[in-house]
Amino acid sequence: MNIVMVNGQFVERNEAKVDIEDRGYQFGDGIYEVIRVYNGKMFAASEHLERLVECAGKIKLTLPFSNTDIQTMLQTLIEKNALTTGIVYLQSSRGVAVRNHAFPTTDTVASFIAYTKELPRPLHNITNGVKAALVEDERWLKCDIKSLNLLGNILAKQEAAELGCFEAILHRGETVTEGSSSNISIVKDGVVYTHQADKYILNGITRQQMLALCGVHSIAFEEKSFTVEELLNADEVFMTSTTAEVTPIIEIAGRKIGTGAPGSISIKLQQLLASEIARQCGRIYLEIDR
Repeated sequence: MNIVMVNGQFVERNEAKVDIEDRGYQFGDGIYEVIRVYNGKMFAASEHLERLVECAGKIKLTLPFSNTDIQTMLQTLIEKNALTTGIVYLQSSRGVAVRNHAFPTTDTVASFIAYTKELPRPLHNITNGVKAALVEDERWLKCDIKSLNLLGNILAKQEAAELGCFEAILHRGETVTEGSSSNISIVKDGVVYTHQADKYILNGITRQQMLALCGVHSIAFEEKSFTVEELLNADEVFMTSTTAEVTPIIEIAGRKIGTGAPGSISIKLQQLLASEIARQCGRIYLEIDR
């Protein structure tokens, strides 16, 4: 089946419609989330929906449903589509109104849509690591909002793709911020470093899970920015995101990182994350042949 949810109603995808004056379509005036599904269950759903509420507040958007109702609708959507491994995508815009840059009247109701997608786990990348490009971060200064406005991220990702790389690592001058669709962390002398959660990065849910696991399992970490030079001279580099989980980055801008293979702390964090996923959603397999 291919059922989607539009403003609380479950319909066939070919019946779903977006008005031409929806502000998400015309202005990118909205927010979104992507939640991983394992064994038919959402991982870290509460954390994703809490961030949705935070982002809604930052753009003065009133969501049309409570988090409890949203979570129930998303689980229903997963079941209607018999999704086992994949994602749920959801977004809310400020609604349908005559095109005007200023907010519409307060009686305009926010639009809310969601759909599921089958998406296998990236086991090859987790096992072998990926290459990344370095791209100047030219986006706006509210990167902590998970906004529908992703053109800057898209341009960076495309630049990386044209260089044969999986991810673009963004930097403002000499300071590394994040990836085009991920958070970036380095390991140096046994310590994990990742940019502090501020306006320059999105505070990724997998990033949060990773740091919590570091705390519980006595892996030293610091939330602080690092430079491009420190990135290139790190013992390990890895990216975290909902779909990438913990993926090692073994080459950046043509330069080998560490040994040129996934490092021990990256591997340990993969295993710890898999255990946390299993606790919430049931057992998954790393299926990593090293």
